[in-house]
Amino acid sequence: MGFFDELLGNASEVNIEELRTEYAKILTTNEEIEKAYKVVRDLFIFTNKRLILVDVQGLTGKKIEYQSIPYKNITHFSIETAGNFDLDAELKIWISGMGAVPIEKTFNKNLNIYELQSVLAEYVLNA
Repeated sequence: MGFFDELLGNASEVNIEELRTEYAKILTTNEEIEKAYKVVRDLFIFTNKRLILVDVQGLTGKKIEYQSIPYKNITHFSIETAGNFDLDAELKIWISGMGAVPIEKTFNKNLNIYELQSVLAEYVLNA
């Protein structure tokens, strides 16, 4: 991911092999990381059981919030592809019990937003 993409908050795919050891302490038995996307210091981690949002806080990054969203609680989601002049793709996820405001993330155009949507659809539709 380039420096300007980091400044703009765009996300890119992360090598999951690097995350398996680091995040083993928050995974359940038989839970595997399938895909992961980084937005500056934050992460979207898709496992075979849930979506984990990792929010790194503060200047030092020592305070971290782990938000766990079971796929069965995702009511719907949408993607918006990057256009000719709009260089970003977007993902919106609506969670039951959280009202009408979705979780929104912006991704750089190099990310295959269709692949991300496919991973999310696979788990949400089979939940």
